[in-house]
Amino acid sequence: MPVLCAAVKPAHDEQTPHGGGHVGGRPDREQLMTVRWSDQGDATIITVHGDIDGLTAPRLRMAIAEAFDRLSGRLLVVDLTQVTLLGSPGLRILRDSAEEAVHRRGLPPLRLVVDETRPAIRPIEIVGLDQILALYHSVADALAGDDLHC
Repeated sequence: MPVLCAAVKPAHDEQTPHGGGHVGGRPDREQLMTVRWSDQGDATIITVHGDIDGLTAPRLRMAIAEAFDRLSGRLLVVDLTQVTLLGSPGLRILRDSAEEAVHRRGLPPLRLVVDETRPAIRPIEIVGLDQILALYHSVADALAGDDLHC
C-alpha cells in the first residue's frame, strides 16, 4: 500500500506560543502567518500576513488581546488584506474579538480592513459576519471611520 505524504510545515518553523521569537531560528518568511504592530496616532494597527487557520489563529487571538490591553481607548484596526486563507477558527476570533471590544472592554468597535479581491472577504460574507463586523477597504478608510461597510 503506498504511503501518501502531505506538505505540512514542521513544528520547528512556528513562532513560540507567545508570538515572539522563532523556535529553531527560522526567519519570518517561513511562517504560516505573521503579525505586525504599528501605532498611528489614535490607533493601533495589526497587519496579518498569511494563513489564519487552526494552527495560527491562537497567535491572532493573543495579538488582539494584547492590543486591547494597551489601547487606552484608541482604535484597533486589523488589516487582513495580506491574508491568504481565513478559516473558521479565524472567523470565530474576529467575531469574538469584535464583541469583546465593545461589550466587555468598552472600547471603540474593532475595525477590519479587507480587500474585495482577497481571500478574507469571501469567508466573512459566506457566514454573514459582514453584517456585524466593521469592514473597510483600506487602513486609511478605517482610521477615518468612513462609513464603508463591504
